[in-house]
Amino acid sequence: MALVRRFEKLDSERNQLHQEVEARYAIFERDGVGFVQINTYGRPDREMPGIASQSIQLDRQGAEALVDILRRAFSIN
Repeated sequence: MALVRRFEKLDSERNQLHQEVEARYAIFERDGVGFVQINTYGRPDREMPGIASQSIQLDRQGAEALVDILRRAFSIN
């Protein structure tokens, strides 16, 4: 699990499209601070299906950074 507060641009490593997987999210608060958690669950045929394979948490700072990236990537106002 990882709490992400900032992002750095990749120097185009081997960018390729990955297989689509299930993702779930939760919105929660700890000590008055809001967080979003996104879990991915991997391929259905993996050894332990239904168990989260990756988990990313964002606080407000991380969310603002991600929203900025998404706006630039997809020309969202």
